[in-house]
Formats: sequence, C-alpha cells, structure tokens
Amino acid sequence: MSNMAKVFVVDDDASVRDSISMLLETVGITVATFSNAVDFLNICTPDTEGCVILDVNMPDMDGPTLQEELTRRGLRLPIIFLSGQGSIPLTVRTLKSGAMDFLTKPVKGTVLLASVQSALEQCSILQNQAKIAQSVAARLAMLTEREREVMMLAVAGQTSKEIAQRLYISYRTVEIHRAHIMQKTGATNMLELARMTTLPSL
Repeated sequence: MSNMAKVFVVDDDASVRDSISMLLETVGITVATFSNAVDFLNICTPDTEGCVILDVNMPDMDGPTLQEELTRRGLRLPIIFLSGQGSIPLTVRTLKSGAMDFLTKPVKGTVLLASVQSALEQCSILQNQAKIAQSVAARLAMLTEREREVMMLAVAGQTSKEIAQRLYISYRTVEIHRAHIMQKTGATNMLELARMTTLPSL
C-alpha cells in the first residue's frame, strides 16, 4: 500500500470524526476528516489512494449520493458506510453499488479496524489494476489503425491467411503487422494479447 494512502472520514458529527481518528491513528493509519461530502469531493483526484468511512445521513449530500458521485467520476475508493439507523434496503443498495461494508453506529473498534484493513487491501488491488490498465492502454495506443485491425482479427482467432483475405492485403504484410503488434504491446503470445484487449477501462 502506498504511503500516500489515507482513511478519509466523512461525517457531520465531530465526535464521531474525532473518535474514529483517534482509533485509527493509534495503529499508525493516516486519517483525514471532513464534515461534509462536498469538502471531501474537492480534494479528490484520480491519484487519491485510501478508503472512505462514510456517514449515511448528512445535510446537502448524503452518503449514498456521494458514493454515486465518486463512481461517476471514476474514483475507485473502497467505501465503509456508517449509519445510526441502517435499513436492510439501504444496506443492500450501497453494497450492490460497490461499498465494502455497512456498519451500524456505535461500532466496535475491532470491527471497524478489520473493515478498514480489508478496504485498504482492496484499494491496493484496485490501484495495481489501474496501473496495469494504464500501461496496457499506452502500449495499445502506439498501434496504427491497420495494426489494430489486424490485432482484433488475430485475437478473434483468424489466421494470417484469413486476415489477409479479409483486409485485401498480402500474407507477408499481415505477418509484418503481427510482428509490430507483439513488439509494441510487449505481448509474448496471442493469449496475452487477447487479455490486453479485454482489460476494463479504469
């Protein structure tokens, strides 16, 4: 996990923010607190790492709405919801939308710490996936339009001869394109290349 990773506590109750901060800091976790969702959103960037402990009921923008906004912006931060009056429908809704956990106040320190640890581990996984996807996207961007056409037909299982016939080019030209594709992408075989083309856009 990056040293830049933090736990962001977003809750309009100052006593809750303070108690969670004290708990997390005693085990060496860096914490940043916010009294409302808007202030938290203002500091978020694509490079923000960590997880969010999020109150459900807050003025102006509640927790589930903030969760939707983070998703809309493509900010993949694991979320732990905290609620004084959680309902089953709300819990299901937030978990289906990608929340890591839904805890009810007051929450035991050990339970919260375990949830935070899981969320930070998930953040590390997501960050690694994002870096891999960005690296692959950069390599694929180096392909010419023709090379991309050849690549997509090749990973679909077509032979060089079939590709040549389909694109009205010579077999030799297809082979040259394929060599350039493997060189530019760094793929060692067609299976690896196929995986690259199916990576989600992060």
